[in-house]
Amino acid sequence: MRDALDIYTGNANPELAAKIARYLGRTVAKAEVFAFANENTFVRILDNAREKDVFIVQPTTRPVNTSIMELLIMIDAFKRASAGRITAVVPYYGYGRSDKKDQPRVPITARLVADMLQVAGANRILTLDLHQGQIQGFFNVPVDELTAVHLLSNYMRQSGTENLAVVTDLGFAKRARTFAELLNAPLAIVEKRREGNDDHAEVLNVIGDVKGKRVIIVDDEIDTAGTLTETVRAIEKAGAIEITACATHGVFSAPAIERINASSIREVVVTDSIPLPAGVSSPKIKRLSCAPLFGEAIKRIHKGESVGALFGKDAALAEEMVFWDGEHEGLVRDPAAAAAAEKRRAKR
Repeated sequence: MRDALDIYTGNANPELAAKIARYLGRTVAKAEVFAFANENTFVRILDNAREKDVFIVQPTTRPVNTSIMELLIMIDAFKRASAGRITAVVPYYGYGRSDKKDQPRVPITARLVADMLQVAGANRILTLDLHQGQIQGFFNVPVDELTAVHLLSNYMRQSGTENLAVVTDLGFAKRARTFAELLNAPLAIVEKRREGNDDHAEVLNVIGDVKGKRVIIVDDEIDTAGTLTETVRAIEKAGAIEITACATHGVFSAPAIERINASSIREVVVTDSIPLPAGVSSPKIKRLSCAPLFGEAIKRIHKGESVGALFGKDAALAEEMVFWDGEHEGLVRDPAAAAAAEKRRAKR
């Protein structure tokens, strides 16, 4: 039965789970996940899970603590149902910003969440663009960290690569360098200072040349958009002529949307790792699906194949994921787009 694969989901992002299952030519397996009147979470697996390869899709996003408890209890339920292997698919890792002691007498909550997932019974973790790569080291089980850098850069390439500059902060500089290389654009760094715990960061300097350039700001997440709008003001002052923002995770806590709409940002591109908050919409926000990325990774994990091969510069799959239409199994390839991707690969 270990060759049988099932996709399950909690209540955090069932739409993404359905897309991943659709990409794999499957449907989401059945489970009840709800809270009693006393707020205790209850889980019941409605399908036979014995000896199966189980993937639970559950980003730990708002309500964060409820999402974490749902995931932990689902893992425990599958362990007690004798699942063959349990992989926690966590597209967004909540508490990822609490990854170190940067103040006296504070916890390292990212490590605490990692410990809880392992104690619950997770055999493997599959995630997307952690806030910091060292969070992988908090686990004693295998961790596959995917990245949306190729997906986002391929989308941005459609707008043209002339006169571009990529801007990021020091924390995301390594992945932003890959992003800039994929677009053949220079990289500039914003120096910022964060004081206290109020989600506000002050941008001090822009290190690099952005004058007269079309700038792409890239980061791992956009939360309240305070840092983003501060960065926009700084690079406008430095002479940028057009600004687009890219991030893997669109958290969009209040008042992010109001700040984005009031800014001069042309477009904000994020993935669907996190569902948009209820009632939130903006003509400036573009969402790309990370379902094919997770679908391919799940397929490779299940078959014992390389996940790292998804991110090679010559991987045609990474070039074409942006064109997935969300309605069909596997990738729906646009012939013209595939030819353009092949031409770009030939130039590298």
